[in-house]
Amino acid sequence: MLVTFTTDAYADITMFGDHALPLLKMMGHSASVPGAIRAEDVPQALARLTAAIEATKKSPPPALKDSDEPVVSTAHRALPLMNLLAAAVKEKSYVTWK
Repeated sequence: MLVTFTTDAYADITMFGDHALPLLKMMGHSASVPGAIRAEDVPQALARLTAAIEATKKSPPPALKDSDEPVVSTAHRALPLMNLLAAAVKEKSYVTWK
């Protein structure tokens, strides 16, 4: 499943559901798709996501997989979504995902 985050203030961000759903939970929302955040609630969602990402940075990195593919951290995966949320805060815009 793909999850696309949308706001009028930023380009759409599309993620695999395996990565998007945990980020939604970090923002304090259920992992239900579709969903939305009202403009006045976006700053709190961004603050929760930022705090959760900072907490993951303090924990040890996951063990390397047996494949040759590099492990991508949650912080790197969350960065585009954090940028989208920050733009929505600046423009006082809502955020949706489907």
